[in-house]
Amino acid sequence: MVHYEIKITGRVQGVGFRYFVQQRAAEFNIKGWVKNECDGSVLVRAQGDKKDVETFMEHLKIGPSMARVIKMEKREMPGLEGFTDFRVRY
Repeated sequence: MVHYEIKITGRVQGVGFRYFVQQRAAEFNIKGWVKNECDGSVLVRAQGDKKDVETFMEHLKIGPSMARVIKMEKREMPGLEGFTDFRVRY
């Protein structure tokens, strides 16, 4: 199991990006959350099997059709959280 914080920048707000992330998380059994940041980026906390999280991140690099991802940074988080599902945070 791995736990990452992922920051995605580009045209990622106002294009359905958070809901895209939530759908992909369900597909790959990822637990955690996604939220918009004040700087226009999207922040994701993702926890799951390493292979599943890596595949999930490949999908995030593309995003929904109206999005344009410019940069994606990941940071491994210490320990695991007690996430039980994947949520959109506001």
